[in-house]
Amino acid sequence: MAGSDEVNRNECKTAVPIHTWVLISNFKLAYNMLRRADGTFDRDLAEFLDRRVAPDARAQEGVSSFDHVIDPSVGLEVRIYRAAANTAAGAGAAAVTLPILDFLTGAPSPDPFPVIIFFHGGSFAHSSSSTAIYDNLCRRFVRLSKGVVLSVNYRRAPEHRYPSAYDDGWTALKWAISQPFLRSGDGAQPRVFLSGDSSGGNIAHHVAVRAADAGIRICGNILLNAMFGGNERTDSERRLDGKYFVTLQDRDWYWKAYLPEGADRDHPACNPFGPNGRRLRGLPFTKSLIIVSGLDLTCDRQLAYAEGLQEDGHHVKLVYREKATIGFYLLPNTDHYHEVMEEIADFLRANL
Repeated sequence: MAGSDEVNRNECKTAVPIHTWVLISNFKLAYNMLRRADGTFDRDLAEFLDRRVAPDARAQEGVSSFDHVIDPSVGLEVRIYRAAANTAAGAGAAAVTLPILDFLTGAPSPDPFPVIIFFHGGSFAHSSSSTAIYDNLCRRFVRLSKGVVLSVNYRRAPEHRYPSAYDDGWTALKWAISQPFLRSGDGAQPRVFLSGDSSGGNIAHHVAVRAADAGIRICGNILLNAMFGGNERTDSERRLDGKYFVTLQDRDWYWKAYLPEGADRDHPACNPFGPNGRRLRGLPFTKSLIIVSGLDLTCDRQLAYAEGLQEDGHHVKLVYREKATIGFYLLPNTDHYHEVMEEIADFLRANL
């Protein structure tokens, strides 16, 4: 059981920088206001409270962005981030990138670059591709990779349950690999990586499985505190319940909101290698970079996921940050952040 709120707040403050503590505590306060005991969700209030930023076609710190609808039938949109083009005016905020229409209709590049399809977190219910913290993270990925990031504004629970988020991720992948402007290098190949945090990491896994089934090559998966679960409680879930921002009650609510009506947490969406899951031995599944925070109550789930991939013969680079909490990768104020960003940059270069 979780301890008292005061004990948990004090313990948490000693483990994370104050800016991170304030950021995630504010999210938790808002999240608690939005979830209802009957399983419904206050979407109007959620939209009002979500701190969002507009796309900016001008280059801010060397990265520009714009929104683009890729499936009008469900209103599926991606935010596309790209590095600023070199111009006579110089780099930075004054630099002007290639006009959007010219960019979207451009030919493959002779120089290889990664395309990162990113799925934001929020436990399937919160946030969007325009949420400020994810806009900042995607811009960081562009600066790390010198490539293109597509942040997917997937449909959210409980209004859109399983498999809506996976379907939207699959649509985004199929759209990306069909676009000439996202192909590069020898053979003009799409060099796609999938990435996400929390529920976004879960989505990346399931989209990667579909890709492997379909024979679509993915260069790599980058999972940040991926959200998995199961019926039987793990040691970390019992030990960390309520101590570092998240409670089991929170997690259980989100799974009930996302999974099909009547499903339990051993559903393959939640517990991919559990009793009802599917093993991936013999499947051409992509390489994985798995980032795990030791103070995330689901860290045992993530470690078991990495172990399951390895048991099935797949390449895994595990980065375990014992003293990191959820969301450490959102603010550049710890060694955890900077060292993990270096790991991501190395993984992208090695598997391009």
